[in-house]
Amino acid sequence: MSAVGAPARRRRPIHPAWIVAAVAFLTLVGAAGFRAAPSVLMVPLEEEFGWSRGVLSLAVSINLVLFGLTAPFAAALMERFGIRRVTSLALLVIGAGSALTVLVRDPWQILLTWGVLIGLGTGSIALVFAATVASTWFVRRRGLVVGILTAGSAAGQLVFLPVMAALVESANWRVASLVVAAGAFAVIPLVLVWLHDAPADVGARPYGEQPGVPASAPAPVAPVAPVAPTNAAVRALRALRAASHHRTFWALAAGFAICGATTNGLIGTHFIPSAHDHGMATTTAAGLLAVVGVFDIVGTIASGWLTDRFDPKVLLAAYYLFRGVSLFVLPALLAATVQPPMVIFIVIYGLDWVATVPPTVALCRSAFGADGALVFGWVFAAHQFGAAAAAVGAGLIRDATGEYTIAWFGAAALCAVAALLTFLVRRDAERDPVAEAQVNGVLPTPAGEAPATRAS
Repeated sequence: MSAVGAPARRRRPIHPAWIVAAVAFLTLVGAAGFRAAPSVLMVPLEEEFGWSRGVLSLAVSINLVLFGLTAPFAAALMERFGIRRVTSLALLVIGAGSALTVLVRDPWQILLTWGVLIGLGTGSIALVFAATVASTWFVRRRGLVVGILTAGSAAGQLVFLPVMAALVESANWRVASLVVAAGAFAVIPLVLVWLHDAPADVGARPYGEQPGVPASAPAPVAPVAPVAPTNAAVRALRALRAASHHRTFWALAAGFAICGATTNGLIGTHFIPSAHDHGMATTTAAGLLAVVGVFDIVGTIASGWLTDRFDPKVLLAAYYLFRGVSLFVLPALLAATVQPPMVIFIVIYGLDWVATVPPTVALCRSAFGADGALVFGWVFAAHQFGAAAAAVGAGLIRDATGEYTIAWFGAAALCAVAALLTFLVRRDAERDPVAEAQVNGVLPTPAGEAPATRAS
């Protein structure tokens, strides 16, 4: 029996962190529309304007480079100005860039819209966005949440890709571009209403945090006088400078560069044009990539679940090896019609598409502590540099040889290299609280020295 007059305990039916995660998922779905666009629109643009595959691949490459370069600064901007403001502005830029694409007449214009505008917008809502939301709102289930949010990009591909391919076939590519713009604009009201910057904004704690136990509790440092918040760009660059002194960062960055080359850069950009070269209908090839999106949702969420329970290094090595084998056999599977071996390839590649993200985020957080999200931003930048190199490289290979075979085999070999690089990563390194304070700008760095970090 409860005491008379005891206050009734109020329980939230759903922790606000899960509402934020749901809106973040929809945001990634809305922003992912353009990730599917180049592969569907490349052939129609080539036919209408007579532009080479290399020129169009260059536009994608610029997009991917800016996508990657923007990510670490976006993470710092989200810390400084809030997740809601940065995300809303990014969606606005994505929608504007996609809508303006319908007005292009010269190659430089497609470089501006596909490359610069959409690259900056999508880079601000990259996988760093998922890492930031998970780190800010969750103490428990972080790996699972990163997996779910990462799958949002795949869901966007699943939603938009078949629709865009059908619109290109039944109407034209301009209508498809406007649909992508509408998808980005439609998410903005949800972000403004529901995507809160921090748990304190709604009077809550991060999910799984116990009262009196902070989400991140490094050893205390000596008391220092408070200082003004560090400029976002300076903070991002400081994190890069500190992390770059350690092999863990370079191993993660190199492996993730190969990840980008073999997903967004190669399959995401050139699978549909390559299938078209073999006589496959665009709608059929787009449908196959949509199936990749379906299985990516399953694979990435499962990877997040596994990352909470098993060694992320082992998971990463396995993912890269499976991907390499799949790419090695792909040239023998491409044909005018879909055969059962191609379906097996699509399933395996889908499960593996961005399953690498949850363990990579976990390793960044384990090795670099409070700077894990910022360091992951730079690792993700390497992902996009790899994607950009593969996008333009594969386009040039196609122009020079008339086929993509060399690109597929080269990517398979790179996956084996990525698996080996994984074993250079050290996790759960001893954290140095003074070094962490230096990286965050709380303590000064001794003259002539770079701020230390916690990984080797």
